[in-house]
Amino acid sequence: LVGDDTRLFSLCPRRLVSLRSSKMPKPRIISNKIKIPDEVEVTVKSRKVTVKGPRGTLSKDFTHVDVDMFLVQDQLKPDDESEEPSQFLKVEVWFGKSKTLASIRTVLSHVSNMITGVTKGFRYTMRFVYAHFPINATIPGDAKSLEIRNFLGEKRVRYIQMLEDTKIKRSDDVKDQLVLEGNNVEAISRTCALIHQSVLVKKKDIRMFLDGIYVESRSVLGDE
Repeated sequence: LVGDDTRLFSLCPRRLVSLRSSKMPKPRIISNKIKIPDEVEVTVKSRKVTVKGPRGTLSKDFTHVDVDMFLVQDQLKPDDESEEPSQFLKVEVWFGKSKTLASIRTVLSHVSNMITGVTKGFRYTMRFVYAHFPINATIPGDAKSLEIRNFLGEKRVRYIQMLEDTKIKRSDDVKDQLVLEGNNVEAISRTCALIHQSVLVKKKDIRMFLDGIYVESRSVLGDE
């Protein structure tokens, strides 16, 4: 503002506020992408993503998300003709609102976890916590289920089935520790939740009765 305009807005502040409050135009298109490693094969069909790697295959349905998903090739520079072009998974949203725009990063995070699962895998550890009655856990030979006994002295046996490809075992060097491994981080975390919820203390003061099985750590295999 210069000259007489400065004096005008000093006398009419409401007009200045109305000009400042004008909204920014909505972006026409917002996109983001994630690089696909060479040892991983990703296929996209009707927003259904399948990721295949050295450790196995994972698939996820994103038809409930209003985005465009497709594979693109990286444009190589003239000096890099000897190298193969990199492949990316690209997610786009046209004229999206705030919630739809936030789903772009969500979709890419899910796919990134799937890529990590089929290349490295995930590991969760859980610890037994008890004051008097020791918690007894039995793992069958196939490592696909867990039996919990003597929780707070109860005679009832609790059975927990592992989800999808999750495997469970006892820790070799740490007492009262369970180790869960698998490719699908969602299946592993849900399995840990089922184990934790099966030994919740009922009708007692949970500030005093801290018995249970709790998640101790989360990590990616090979990154320890």
